[in-house]
Amino acid sequence: MKKPLLPALRSKNYQLFFAGQGISLIGTWMTQLATIWLVYDLTNSPLMLGVVGFSSQIPSFFLAPFGGVFVDRFSRYHTLIATQVLAMIQSLTLAVLALTGVIQVWHIIALSLCQGFINALDAPARQAFVPELVERREDLANAIAINSTTVNGARLIGPAIGGLLIASVGTGYCFLIDGLSYIAVIAALLAMKVKPWKYVVSDGNPLQKVKEGFVYAFSFPPIRSILLLSTLVSLMGLQNTILVPVIAEQVLKGGAETLGFLMAASGVGALTGGIYLATRQTILGIGNLIALAPAILGTGLIAFSFSRFLPLSLFTMLFVGLGTILQIAASNTFLQTIVEDDKRGRLMSLYTMSFLGMIPIGNLLGGILASHIGATNTLIIDGIACILGSIVFSRQLPGLRQIMRPIYEQKGIVISHKA
Repeated sequence: MKKPLLPALRSKNYQLFFAGQGISLIGTWMTQLATIWLVYDLTNSPLMLGVVGFSSQIPSFFLAPFGGVFVDRFSRYHTLIATQVLAMIQSLTLAVLALTGVIQVWHIIALSLCQGFINALDAPARQAFVPELVERREDLANAIAINSTTVNGARLIGPAIGGLLIASVGTGYCFLIDGLSYIAVIAALLAMKVKPWKYVVSDGNPLQKVKEGFVYAFSFPPIRSILLLSTLVSLMGLQNTILVPVIAEQVLKGGAETLGFLMAASGVGALTGGIYLATRQTILGIGNLIALAPAILGTGLIAFSFSRFLPLSLFTMLFVGLGTILQIAASNTFLQTIVEDDKRGRLMSLYTMSFLGMIPIGNLLGGILASHIGATNTLIIDGIACILGSIVFSRQLPGLRQIMRPIYEQKGIVISHKA
């Protein structure tokens, strides 16, 4: 019998998760756009954009490893319901402050910090919960790829709608729609039939468990190399998210609609990459994608920094989005496929730390650099760093493939020369 194109959608729970996430993530991307536009509108400062970006993500850097220990010990399902309720409260608070006209930058920083604490638990729980949603183990890679495609479909739609909403009715309504969109994902979670969580009694305190996770990840070269590459891409390559509003206004002489279109163009590139990954039938050859992705991202960033013409800028943002999603989703798929189940939460938390956890430091660095040398020069430096990371990882790839062969054989993955 022919395997369906999107086999993960055979699982009822995954269908619910996919639908709820799709709606909620559109709201999330609208809020992200509205937040950076509101901050820049209030302060006209690239540095303040960096500070807000830093405050929203820095809890992930410090707390994600402990979040991973938590989701290895407690129900990921109940954890996700709790984090979604808290995130809804946070977004609605932001909406009330914006709609009543009393919002100030310190409110945004404080609420961004709260969202960061929620994400430190939500991200590893979400990553580790996906395998529980698919009924067939062989559908896992497809489920992870669809997840990434959903995020990036929302990344395409959310900013486009957000840019138009900001221009017509203001940022407050973006926050309100985001807050209400959480109802969809909470309803989807409550509609699931999930197996009771089996708590495995284990020795050791949380610090020991965190240490075990670090030792497991960093003593195994393929995992270590991917985490380090992900760290570099998040630190340098993703600074563009806080610098795009500066480029939209100062370089391209546009407004909120221009920013929305640029973010949406990045979303189109990311969606294209996500669809490609979702329709791949095997994990074999994924190392080549992980090696190529930062080079695509870096080239896109350099080209974007030189553009002074909106259609060309939109075209270059396609490659920024494509490179970003190939790096994030391909790395996630690889790690989820090879990790031992009892360490899944901790490894996913380290991946979250390398990905989400490094973004705040990158945001702050990008804000400081842009204040001194300009946003365009900052993006050129970011692009060069990503291309260098791609070259270094490509040189390591032959050795990593040799290490992976026995693991692929043990897991029943067909070995080929492209593995």
